[in-house]
Amino acid sequence: MNIYLGADYKGLERKNSLLSFLVEHGYQTIDKGAFEYHEGDDFNDPAIAVALEVRKDPEAFGILICDSAHGVTIQANRFKGIRAAHCETPESAILAREHDNANVLCLSAHSMNDQTIQEIASTFINTNFVELERRVRRIKRLDEREDYD
Repeated sequence: MNIYLGADYKGLERKNSLLSFLVEHGYQTIDKGAFEYHEGDDFNDPAIAVALEVRKDPEAFGILICDSAHGVTIQANRFKGIRAAHCETPESAILAREHDNANVLCLSAHSMNDQTIQEIASTFINTNFVELERRVRRIKRLDEREDYD
């Protein structure tokens, strides 16, 4: 299973720390940036890069980190097939995976330390979707497209 990671400048250090942790634990990781600290870079770019990779690889996970986690969550969820969840605890990561089959984890660099991020990411990666009819039905509805103009 591939794990694609991305972050803006605010999440760069946390992403690099998580990347090292995941590699040490034997996970196949692909870094989609940022690769250097550029103050004021946009969270959109790594979120788009990760979402596109996860969309191509249904067995993959994405992990995105920005200051609040809100921007990357919103951006990633713009893509059909992406179910990005902003998780703040291991328990919320379990629910995101078991109930919603989330495939992109979004984390806050501002409110979490490296250890918390590692714990939430490990929980997310190692929790399986519990496939109940109502959950499958609800997830399918997420990709219904309609213009509301």
